[in-house]
Amino acid sequence: MSNIPFQTIDWTSIEKTEHKGETGIAYWQTVQLGGLRIRLVEYSRGYLADHWCQKGHIVHCLDGEFISELSTGEKINLMKGETYVVSDELSSHRSVSENGVKLLIVDGDFLKKTV
Repeated sequence: MSNIPFQTIDWTSIEKTEHKGETGIAYWQTVQLGGLRIRLVEYSRGYLADHWCQKGHIVHCLDGEFISELSTGEKINLMKGETYVVSDELSSHRSVSENGVKLLIVDGDFLKKTV
């Protein structure tokens, strides 16, 4: 990972990209800084991810709530102000949002699983 100089992010100037779920849509605004990815993500009402993810993330709920389903069957409800953290390949998870949610998601090389 490289050194990142002080900077601000004007999210209003970052393009939104659309990512269809199994149901609903996710809107991403993405900033890539070397091996670090920072995203504002909004899930529409009725969103269900179209895949099980094994990537590591730091996910902070900015507004609303959502469920992170684990492949083990466990369901974790995250509400505004709550965060989850996981490294790459340490869980298989997917997001579900009944009423829509806004998240700040940070991931990158620093979350790679170490042996």
